[in-house]
Amino acid sequence: MNKKLLYKYIKELLSIPSPSGYTDQIEKYIIEVLEDLNIKYKISNKGNIIVTINGEDNENATTFSAHVDTLGALVKEIKDNGRLTISLIGDYVVSSVEGENCIIHTRSNKTYEGTLQNIMPSIHVYGEESKEIERSVENYEIIIDEEVFSKEDVKSLGINIGDIISFDTKIKITDSGFIKGRYLDDKVAVAAVLYIINYIKLNEINLKNTIHFLFSNYEEVCHGASSFIPDNTKNFIAIDFGCIGEHQNSTEYDVSICSKDSNGPYDYELLNDIINICDDNNISYKIDVYDNYGSDAITAIKAGLDAKFALIGPGIYASHAYERTNIKSIEETIRLIIKYISK
Repeated sequence: MNKKLLYKYIKELLSIPSPSGYTDQIEKYIIEVLEDLNIKYKISNKGNIIVTINGEDNENATTFSAHVDTLGALVKEIKDNGRLTISLIGDYVVSSVEGENCIIHTRSNKTYEGTLQNIMPSIHVYGEESKEIERSVENYEIIIDEEVFSKEDVKSLGINIGDIISFDTKIKITDSGFIKGRYLDDKVAVAAVLYIINYIKLNEINLKNTIHFLFSNYEEVCHGASSFIPDNTKNFIAIDFGCIGEHQNSTEYDVSICSKDSNGPYDYELLNDIINICDDNNISYKIDVYDNYGSDAITAIKAGLDAKFALIGPGIYASHAYERTNIKSIEETIRLIIKYISK
């Protein structure tokens, strides 16, 4: 395992802001990587990228998906005092980004820094009220790092309703192999896919079946893999993350295999194939149930895809907050996918 290359992809992907609806920059990065590897790709009208690597059997292909979009926010209102209220992009607990630095991306391509605060951030000013205020989105505002005192001041900067807001990822990689930051969901999976494409190219791997890698860009708002899936797809495997917490089986050291999420069970036969590959190759895995989860695989099925479907990925603690995983979990995910495509 070339950890240096894997860490490179992870760091570079996490450094690119990409809330749903604002993914052009990260798509350009992926395209640059693919072109450097001399890998052919196609782009859909809405920005999904697909890579096809032909195998001996082109009739029974597997499509893997990983999504490049993340959580974020956009400007909902410019207040009379020059502060901004927000509307969330994706589903998360807004208090997880309280006090966080952010960037406002205007439609004129200017950017401004700011901080998300609740409206009573100082105990010296608001006393006990600052502790008791409800942590709901309407009680948060962005303080812009510019000398603005009114709505007119903000508009003069070019900031307007609907501008995208990205939050600082605060990426930290420890010597013990832990990766901490926002938006490991799903950028560690995207890094894994880029690594696998590189591995196939470098080692001139001959595939039994044709493989498609789909980089979707609207997963966090539930229509990432709703289109642009090749007709020869017989198996669809979403590469996302495993949920870690109380009453969950997933860990930060294994590849997670989802047997059921909020939409129901995944394909029993395909899951058995995946589990058998793990058992036969000493790949460390955990099977789990995620009751508050959906994936690109479900989106594809609901859009009418007639395929068997599965969900696998690294285990991530504190998902949709300040997340953490271990490099071992990503490595096991990579090993599983490489064994699957070369079986």
